[in-house]
Formats: sequence, C-alpha cells, structure tokens
Amino acid sequence: MRLWRCTVFVAALLPFLWWAWQVAAGQAGPEPGQYLLLNFGQCALILLLLTLSLTPLMKLTRWKGFALIRRQLGLWTFSYGVLHLTSYLLFILGLDFSALGADLQRRPYIIVGFAALVMLLALAVTSNRYSMKRLGKRWKFLHRLVYIALALVLLHFFWVVRADMGQWSAYALAGVVLMLLRIPVISRALGRIRPRHGRVASTHRSR
Repeated sequence: MRLWRCTVFVAALLPFLWWAWQVAAGQAGPEPGQYLLLNFGQCALILLLLTLSLTPLMKLTRWKGFALIRRQLGLWTFSYGVLHLTSYLLFILGLDFSALGADLQRRPYIIVGFAALVMLLALAVTSNRYSMKRLGKRWKFLHRLVYIALALVLLHFFWVVRADMGQWSAYALAGVVLMLLRIPVISRALGRIRPRHGRVASTHRSR
C-alpha cells in the first residue's frame, strides 16, 4: 500500500512540475501567469471530483486502497486551490491589494471561488485522526461541506469559461453523478454489488 500512496503522490505532483517547466522553458504562451492560473484551478476541480469518487469506488470494489488515498487527494485538491489563488494574486492582481475591491466588482466569481477554498481549508485542517476524535459526530457534518464546495467550484468555473460550455458540462455531469451516488438508496445498492472475483470465489466455495 505504501507503493500505491507514493504512486498517487507522484501522479498528483506531476502536473505542477510539468506546468512549471513549460513556463520556465517559455512554452506557456504569451501569458504564463494566466496559463498557470487556469491550469491550477482546473486541476483542483479534477482532484476534487476524483476525491469524491473514492467512496463509491470503495463500495463497488471493496478495495481499501481507495480509502487510503482519500485524505491525500483531498490535501492535493486544497494545495492546487491555493496555487490557483496564489497565481491570481501574483499574476493578475500583481499583489496590489488596493485594487482588490474594484477587481471583485468586475469579477464576482472570485468571491465564490474563495468561499470554496475556505471550505476546503476547513476540511484539510480537520482531515486527521485527532480532529475526528475531537469533533466526534460533528466531524462528518463538517466534512459534508465538500458538497457545497463542489457546487461553488463548479459555479466559479462556469463563470470563468461560460463562452465554452463543453468542458464545464463534462465536469458538472461528473459532479451530478457523484452526488446521485450518495443518495442513500443508491449508495446501499452500490454496497450490495459484489465484484466479479467475489462471485467466482463464492461459487467455488459452494462446490
């Protein structure tokens, strides 16, 4: 399982290294800051969807490996969200915080994205065993904020790329499917599905 975790770590780190190399090599287009901003934000959304897919996958396959990387992917989601915000502050705002108010009026979707990042921060800070024990039943309630965060991230992305709805629609559809899989009736049905190898094993035992 350690190899599995290391593989996921490297896979999540590679996009950052690739985009950083492209910027350093002058291959990120005429606006490298905008290039990083969009890619970091899109990567955060993809990782958020992947994180939410782990529970249904675990129920469907019975493989505990998906549960082992859930916290790691969640932290990577938050990390790319922070990189997205940092890119905005550095390359778009130019660290001129006096211009922030006027920019928020022109781009209110920034407020939506920031609200989502604050929720992801709360989840990242409390994604450890100490917080689980400390918060008790409240921990699950708190971590349901991830659903609201997903809705806000999708709204933020919609506002940014509304001229090109194809890509956004694919992410939105994935998000809707993942939410439907959490409906209790569907979630229980997933838990009752036996993997093929499990059915074969039971057949051999009955013989």
